[in-house]
Amino acid sequence: MHDDDHDDERGSELGSPLGGIDPTRELGELLGELGSMLKNPDVTEALSKRGVNASLALVALEGLGAYLVGDKAQAADDLRTVAEEIEARLQFGLTPPEA
Repeated sequence: MHDDDHDDERGSELGSPLGGIDPTRELGELLGELGSMLKNPDVTEALSKRGVNASLALVALEGLGAYLVGDKAQAADDLRTVAEEIEARLQFGLTPPEA
């Protein structure tokens, strides 16, 4: 069992204070900014040239966001989808291997 698989006295959600710190707003803003960047056509084009699919990155971002608020089932589903799609693209040569 991993430490994040159960609740402890520090709290399990971003809204729960961890040592008096509540990063919910800040993390939400960062995820929102990253999401906006991934929707920017210039960023999408630059990523595409490197074999990175911005839509998959957005799903991964949604999975991370779900995990950070404690929705582990949704996070697992989103991140599994991304992992499976990346593996399929690698298998079919749709994504260039990393150098």
